[in-house]
Amino acid sequence: MAKRHERELKNTGYEIFIGFLSVLSIVNIVLVFAFDDPNLDIVLQVMSGLLIIIFLADFGYRLLTSTSRSRYFFRQFGWADLLACVPIEPFKVFRIFRVIRVSHLLREHGTRRILRSLIKDRAGSALLTLLLMGILVLEFGSLAILYIEQDVDGANLTTGGDAIWYVLVTISTVGYGDRYPVTNAGRLVGAMIILVGVGIFGTFTGYLANLFLTPPESVAPTEPAIAGSDSNERIESLKSLVAEQRAALDKIERLLSPPH
Repeated sequence: MAKRHERELKNTGYEIFIGFLSVLSIVNIVLVFAFDDPNLDIVLQVMSGLLIIIFLADFGYRLLTSTSRSRYFFRQFGWADLLACVPIEPFKVFRIFRVIRVSHLLREHGTRRILRSLIKDRAGSALLTLLLMGILVLEFGSLAILYIEQDVDGANLTTGGDAIWYVLVTISTVGYGDRYPVTNAGRLVGAMIILVGVGIFGTFTGYLANLFLTPPESVAPTEPAIAGSDSNERIESLKSLVAEQRAALDKIERLLSPPH
């Protein structure tokens, strides 16, 4: 059973990434029904479209890499993964099956093995963490700036579309300049978004540079070099062995030589 779950676990960091996004999508469903705000709905609709694209890619990845596609689709809630990608509110409830599957698989995998796997694949885990941070900043940064700015006199961040656009150009460090906060609280949120964006793209650039520029690891020699007294002892041992071999060859030669 454990081996089967291990095969189903594509990658520890990837499973955690998908699990967090599944929880985020469920939180967004709750926000849609809890607040009657058209501007908030615009932000959540944009994020829902982004999550649907990610979940569709995840469904295709699991289907193509599964050892048994029929088992994944019918017994491992593949059908729920597909229905969860339908852009209709009632079908989004099926995303709970992703959370259940990921939590079950990670529990079977074990905490220590999860930590070892994350440490072993540091580059991949860092990349997925950056992607998750980008998604979280895009959504909650938009909601925060919209909450602060939309009702202020002279504000030009008054709609969900404005907030998404502002956070997108800010986190990418482009700074288009057509939308900007006018309150001190809004500027503070904007400064935090800028700092996070610089960190995300700086780390992402370093990851790509390391990926493409790092030379392949050389094969370690089978016999490590021996220095100092160990080297002298090895040399003396080889000399003794050679002397013994010569003595044995001389003895064999005398035995084989014809008598005079």
